[in-house]
Amino acid sequence: MNRLWIFLCLIFSLNASAQSYPSKPVKLVVPFPAASATDQVARLAGQQLQEALKQPFVIENKPGAQGAIAAEFVAKSAPDGYTLLVTTNTPQAANLSLFKKLPYDPVRDFEPVARLATTSFMLMVKSDFPAKTLKEFIAYVRSRPDRLAAGYGSSGSQVSLAMLKAMGKLEAVEVPYKGIPQTVTDVLGGTLAFTFVDLSNALPQMKGGKLRGLAVTSAKRTALAPDVPAMAEELKGYELIAWFALMAPANTPKEIVQALAQASLKSLQRKDVAEKYGNIGTDVAPMDSAELGAFIKSEISHWATLVKLANIQPE
Repeated sequence: MNRLWIFLCLIFSLNASAQSYPSKPVKLVVPFPAASATDQVARLAGQQLQEALKQPFVIENKPGAQGAIAAEFVAKSAPDGYTLLVTTNTPQAANLSLFKKLPYDPVRDFEPVARLATTSFMLMVKSDFPAKTLKEFIAYVRSRPDRLAAGYGSSGSQVSLAMLKAMGKLEAVEVPYKGIPQTVTDVLGGTLAFTFVDLSNALPQMKGGKLRGLAVTSAKRTALAPDVPAMAEELKGYELIAWFALMAPANTPKEIVQALAQASLKSLQRKDVAEKYGNIGTDVAPMDSAELGAFIKSEISHWATLVKLANIQPE
């Protein structure tokens, strides 16, 4: 009888908590550094959730290990809706192929909430780099095997680089970073010769004139940078797209997941919000919880294929 009473009290408590959610600030954990594309998306999504749900949504950056540190932290957090992950294809799909062992399961340990946006990457060099076009770049790098260093700060930039090397028959020294903003800094400083930059960071650098974009990883040119050719114009079949999504720990009450999903998806329908996403180099690409769950499973397979194509060995 006592056990039944405790069980009923627990169920009642969970239901009451879900119905009053949120009643305090919510933490949005970001697996990459401040100023990264994921960080910018998280801050924009957090603003919309804060307006809709009337509680602060606070950003906490936990970069490192290709997003695995943040993903593990959220996976092991209480499933009460107060610790969420603003994730990408890196922690949620690619890492299964990039690492021999992960401290979390990207499917089993999370409840999908909503997909928010997509973006592509841009091959970038310093403004005074000798090659002015992608064709010239490929020829230049080929003439200097193992002499040029290239950095990456996410699975998207890592696979973009590896695909360029494989499909363009190039050699370069690969240098890993905790995030893409750091690779930009080192290209500007001359430590790196080139890198792949998400459009959120690439577009401001292009406008500033210190870095030059040679190509984008989307199958076709993007309206966000129409003068920059697609990699596929020179390397047929080259395509890579990254995405951003909101996730909760597994076993988070359905009512909480639904509240977060509804607020997120409703905001993405607004023209002003879509424009804000465009301003940070991303396109709104909404998916509800069920769609996102199925999408992630398909993406795990897709990124396994990309990693294999890029000849990347798991670490």
